[in-house]
Amino acid sequence: MTSTVTTNRSTASTASTASARTLPATVATPATRAVPAAAIDTPAAAIDTPAAITAPAPTTDAPATDAPATPAPDAPRAHAPGEPLIVAQGLERRYGSGRTSHLAVAGIDLTITRGQLFALLGTNGAGKTSTLEVLEGLARPTGGSARVFGHDPYRERRHVRPRQGLMLQTGGFPPDLTAAEALTMWTSTLTAPRPVTAVLADVDLADKARTRISSLSGGELRRLDLACAIAGDPELLFLDEPTTGLDPESRARAWELIRGLKERGTTIVLTTHHLEEAESLADELAIMHRGRIVRRGAVEEVVAGHPATIRAALGAPTVPDLPALRGSSTLDRRGRLEITTEHLNDDLLALLTWAREHGVELTGLDARAASLESVFLGIAGSDPTGSDPAAPADTTAPPASTAVNATTTPAA
Repeated sequence: MTSTVTTNRSTASTASTASARTLPATVATPATRAVPAAAIDTPAAAIDTPAAITAPAPTTDAPATDAPATPAPDAPRAHAPGEPLIVAQGLERRYGSGRTSHLAVAGIDLTITRGQLFALLGTNGAGKTSTLEVLEGLARPTGGSARVFGHDPYRERRHVRPRQGLMLQTGGFPPDLTAAEALTMWTSTLTAPRPVTAVLADVDLADKARTRISSLSGGELRRLDLACAIAGDPELLFLDEPTTGLDPESRARAWELIRGLKERGTTIVLTTHHLEEAESLADELAIMHRGRIVRRGAVEEVVAGHPATIRAALGAPTVPDLPALRGSSTLDRRGRLEITTEHLNDDLLALLTWAREHGVELTGLDARAASLESVFLGIAGSDPTGSDPAAPADTTAPPASTAVNATTTPAA
């Protein structure tokens, strides 16, 4: 019988087959998701899972080929270019039943290749976490299918779990443990753990090894969660909001670590509310809205075809007719001008030339190319079906041309 480890900062009981190692019954490290006990393959002991879940020791009935030998931490992983690692087809996840049910994931198709860093973005309630939980093997899909390493991640989790690491949104450890003790406890469950000192150094916690959990800051706790996720050197890494609570310096270091993992060939699935994080790190991204994927591609592909904007306040109460523009423009009674255009450079030059010739002062001139943020905000305000009327769900247009981003006030 399988019970559930519910990670809500309370100790949960598990009824699962014993693994090769036994965790202390007093260990409690919660997260925000309900994790099936069988998905963790830990012994029947009172535990909570940390926010990072990485490769547990394999069960005795698992064939030796299920968990290939882990390469040296700095050795690149060998894989065929474009080889699919995660494949979801018509994936659905529904909560409840009957008229009160809610379809959180509405039949999405998704392929993530080996060695790729894939960012999954979305508005609140878009279905990101529900999708991740299915791909991680923590939840059963209502419809469609998911395959990870060629296996169903829920039904065949023993083929998948030893090869992946999870970092959930929040987590914690017993407050009386030190950082080194907490990580040591966690690595005792792994098949091929890396040295604790090396992992702590990777996440800039070497100087906090003897510091108790209760004395760590929120950002340091988050880095400890990340340490648990990478301690088993997983082939596949799920990072759910990995830099939440980190200061800018720590966030930059986390990015550097994530890039290093990717360069080794680790496949990474990332969710984040920091759009600049996705822009900086991701090879490819998808934006979810109301259970559907409404954009997918490289950042350049996702923003291609979305208009740029030019804004300025005109200094004079009355001005000559505006120049001929390739985009559309609006001018309100206060003299505030806004131009929406797919030809930013041409229209910006036309506006500046017009202002100089007519002696019109442009105050607070702001010219912005289309960005991931503007696309995201456009989707968030799109129609309730989840589609963005500006473009099809999968954008395959060529990358947008380099455009001017400037804020200036030209002389009249």
